[in-house]
Amino acid sequence: MIVVTQLPFVATLVISFFDWNALYPDDRKFAGFSNYGDVLSDPALRKSIWTTILLTVTVVLVSLILGLLLALLLDRRFRGRAVVRTMLIAPFLLVPVAAALLWKHVLFNPEYGLFNGILNAIGGEGAAQPDWISEMPLMAVEASLVWQWTPFMMLILLAGLQSRDSQLIEAARMDGASDWQVFVHITLPHLRRYLELGVLLGSIYIVQNFDAVFTITSGGLGTANLPYTIYQTFYQAHENGLASAAGVIVVIGSIILATFALRVVSSLFREEVSR
Repeated sequence: MIVVTQLPFVATLVISFFDWNALYPDDRKFAGFSNYGDVLSDPALRKSIWTTILLTVTVVLVSLILGLLLALLLDRRFRGRAVVRTMLIAPFLLVPVAAALLWKHVLFNPEYGLFNGILNAIGGEGAAQPDWISEMPLMAVEASLVWQWTPFMMLILLAGLQSRDSQLIEAARMDGASDWQVFVHITLPHLRRYLELGVLLGSIYIVQNFDAVFTITSGGLGTANLPYTIYQTFYQAHENGLASAAGVIVVIGSIILATFALRVVSSLFREEVSR
């Protein structure tokens, strides 16, 4: 683990303190914290940070709400529940690049995509045929990520729902509590830890997402997040030091989120043990 994870990070940290362009390897020199200053002051990098925050918040919140609704549905007994559960989990099992390609070509394509096909079937040949990616690029990326991460949220929240005390719910119903009152006063407080866990884990993964941005928009039209900007800085501008500094910032942010996630997981285990 040290060789695979820690040594590359230490190497990245060391490179981040150098003015190092791969096209001019002999001009390499120590730059101190100037690369970090450039990352935080460069307009493109600052915009990518804001895009990353907006993308992460939107995807996490929407997928969390949809995951909660689906978890509440699957918590009920009905015919074919196992089949429905398997189908709903399927998007999360897809390779991220494959999922992004599916949305880009099968759904969003203005000529043969499913969305425009539905509009054409409803409105006839004169119906509007929007170019979804060009007209709403960030929303196109967000929709792809929401579709893929909603099952993840659903699984976490479904586990929380199935760990509720059934006797407490039965007692509430005997006292005349409605379904909404049971949800607000019993289910939602019980799910608080699971909601926090979903938010934190989802944020860790989506902050680092590269596949959807690269595949659907190639970072254009204002959709370049920080991982994609790091890719551009490293592979196109060949600025190894600058890209490494941006990468270190992403790692630090991920570590902060992971620390909160581990604390939530630990508290969940403590609660289960105390029962």
